[in-house]
Amino acid sequence: MSKVVTFGELMLRLAPNGYYRFFQNDQLQATFGGGEANVAVSFANFGLDSVYVTKLPKHAIGEAAVSSLRYFGVDTSKIVRGGDRVGIYFLEKGASQRGSVCIYDRAHSAIAEATASDFDWDSIFDGADWFHFTGITPALGGNLVDICLDACKAAKSKGVKISCDLNYRGKLWTRAEAREAMTKLCEYVDVCISNEEDAKDVFGIEAENTDIYGGKLNHEGYKSVAKQLADKFGFEKVAITLRSSISANDNDWAGMLYDGENYCFSKSYHLHIVDRVGGGDSFGGGLIYSILSGKDSQSAIEFAVAASALKHSVEGDYNRVTVSEVEKLAGGDGSGRVQR
Repeated sequence: MSKVVTFGELMLRLAPNGYYRFFQNDQLQATFGGGEANVAVSFANFGLDSVYVTKLPKHAIGEAAVSSLRYFGVDTSKIVRGGDRVGIYFLEKGASQRGSVCIYDRAHSAIAEATASDFDWDSIFDGADWFHFTGITPALGGNLVDICLDACKAAKSKGVKISCDLNYRGKLWTRAEAREAMTKLCEYVDVCISNEEDAKDVFGIEAENTDIYGGKLNHEGYKSVAKQLADKFGFEKVAITLRSSISANDNDWAGMLYDGENYCFSKSYHLHIVDRVGGGDSFGGGLIYSILSGKDSQSAIEFAVAASALKHSVEGDYNRVTVSEVEKLAGGDGSGRVQR
């Protein structure tokens, strides 16, 4: 069984019921999620030895956050306990032409105030095969850029493969700050995951003749983006998610994987969305699982996109699907018929 390590912030998610707007009534649903934690859950669901690393307070909310991962079988033994705050994000799910809204309340969270001495990376990566992080974690400020660098150097010294989802968040840092930090971190990355906007926002690399709002995606433009990224940093593989937003509820969804020789495009899915948060994370989880399982590039991108398509039908950040469910969809059965 492959051992995969992820590192990031686990947050409390507070969201109105259904498609209510903020405080349209007096109830908020409380769950947990976060980019790398969502990936860790996918790994565990797919049968990998999934280890999640973060820092959380010792109080009841921090313990509930840890328990949300233990439920899925994620190894939480490397989580550092300390600090005062669990980061929070408020989510208002969009509908029709009204887009979703995400408001962060994560300043001074335990992970944002972590120090390099909190994490023994040599021990954490003992026996590991893969390390995954996203561009969200170094964006949290404090010492996180240096901590991520320490993690990447330790992983590389042990021969651990490294993947990074660029995941640019304009509410956390500027494009200039992102470019400076991610340029240093990407020197250690083997597999880069991006979308139609991140490569442009972080590195100024843009797909030509593409309109993500009007549903016009140019495959040749994305080939160029992937090759430019690979040439710039020496990535072994570059995966790009392709989303066409018809409305908040209806998207077309596909992906591309460039392996240095081949450009493999998946089939496209028309999604009627239940919850899109964590969609990109489920793509990353599916892709890395596929690579570790020895799937060829075409099979890997088909599995990753199918896993993510299913996540859009699941409430909450975490993707609650199995390998067999993903393979069924990737194999062409998207009927949604009752299973008896």
